[in-house]
Amino acid sequence: MANVAPQKLLLFVIYVVANGIMIITVHAATGKTDAPIFIFGDSTADVGTNNFLKTCTAKADHLYNGVDFPFSKSTGRFSNGKNAADLIASLLGGYKVSPPPFLSLLAHKRTFKRNLLRGANFASGGSGIFSATGQVTFNKVICMEEQIQQFATVRRNITELLGSPKVVDDLLEKSIYLISIGSNDLVEYALTHSPSDSKQFIANLTQAYATHLTNLYNLGARKFAIIGIPPIGCCPAARVFNDTGGCVEVLNDGARLFYKSMQSLFREFSLLFKGFKYSLGNTYAMTMNVIDNPRGNGFKEVIAACCGNGTTDCVVGVNLCANRGDFLFWDKFHPT
Repeated sequence: MANVAPQKLLLFVIYVVANGIMIITVHAATGKTDAPIFIFGDSTADVGTNNFLKTCTAKADHLYNGVDFPFSKSTGRFSNGKNAADLIASLLGGYKVSPPPFLSLLAHKRTFKRNLLRGANFASGGSGIFSATGQVTFNKVICMEEQIQQFATVRRNITELLGSPKVVDDLLEKSIYLISIGSNDLVEYALTHSPSDSKQFIANLTQAYATHLTNLYNLGARKFAIIGIPPIGCCPAARVFNDTGGCVEVLNDGARLFYKSMQSLFREFSLLFKGFKYSLGNTYAMTMNVIDNPRGNGFKEVIAACCGNGTTDCVVGVNLCANRGDFLFWDKFHPT
């Protein structure tokens, strides 16, 4: 079994914690927290949500996914092992891995409310900031709006369990809210629109994101850890559309524009909303640093996928590299 060095797994987490925002530095100073972690997003943070969606075609509950996870278990993570949600949860919350999917917790009625005190993961592979993103392509995914509705259910159940709205408010204010989403919105837009319309699209996407943040804030969220969109134009699936095999710059342009827009949005929110704290991770810059300097970051292959290639999914029978730690990309979309 190939193992990926922990320092490589933590590379893009560095950009989430490097900003020195209070939610990170407090945990660095005081150690692990007992407060819950709630995770929202797409396949970069999904730990099995889509396993519970019967008609969804965006699933990773099969080999070779999970080949390096304990017991080589395919959990629904789009990875050979742990993913971003697992790594950040282990850094910030004293977890070994991400909290379980909300739908997994919901399936166990007897322990549902009590288990919510340790957090939940709502992320759904293929989903987006816009509610329509991924719904046609993958038949059914849980969009950001629906993920927040599920969190509202969490708040109601925790309130019923603890009995005191004040205690619940305090608990949720101490909790951490990790969000990793937006890549699928950019990809769907690029496939159907002219690049000349991108500025208005980014403005609309940012407004939709602002609505989601406001709704989470109104439900009690205060501490946000945000993973920015990586250079999606450099993933194996995008490179096949470039005759030279290089990155697809229209996708990368969108990722850069959205990051700049997010910087402005979060600065504004930190001024407007009392107690609002955030860390915005520049995953784009980190990943490009790895692609431009693979050896210096401990990688040998930053173009090809370890499992399959730019056109095939990661399933049993496709090419599987033995040296997963040398590869930046696990499959045609996701990192090792």
